[in-house]
Amino acid sequence: MTDPFAHFHAWMTDAEASEPADPNAMTVVTTTPDGKPSARTILLKGTDPRGFVFYTNKESRKAGELAANANIFLLFFWKSLGRQIRIEGTVEHVTDAEADAYYASRPRVSRLGAWASDQSRPLASRAELERRLAEYDARYPGEAIPRPPHWSGYRVVPSYFEFWQNMEFRLHDRTIYQPAPGGGWTTGKLFP
Repeated sequence: MTDPFAHFHAWMTDAEASEPADPNAMTVVTTTPDGKPSARTILLKGTDPRGFVFYTNKESRKAGELAANANIFLLFFWKSLGRQIRIEGTVEHVTDAEADAYYASRPRVSRLGAWASDQSRPLASRAELERRLAEYDARYPGEAIPRPPHWSGYRVVPSYFEFWQNMEFRLHDRTIYQPAPGGGWTTGKLFP
């Protein structure tokens, strides 16, 4: 393949057919202001020719780290398939229309939770979160729940892909894609 997005979609299709839960789970790595890596697993919510999209609270730790340093690293790992994909890139914000559309597609409780949670900040007790959720449930009794101003999405614009396939005797297959001068992608192989 010469297109890393086509390669990604082929592997994601395989993962969706074989992984028992959340084939779209990915490890997202950012850096703290002092350069320490910071990793967490979240769900990929969309892909398009520009990149890979996820949503979060813009006041969360990861959002603060991305505001200070837009470089990001994604890792998809499907143990049952013996595959992983590494993606390096930078983030940009999705449009308000994209964030609104995805937010509206979420279950009602998830939309209320975006209001109730001060993501990544200390929580005195689970009861406090449940109380806040009940407050927003009363404030927005129907399905019309506006998207909070502090909740949106990011698009990861890739600058590097590595597709790793487990092989016998640890002679793994590693295919990389890098931007080509003038557009498109160059492809190559790495030693296992």
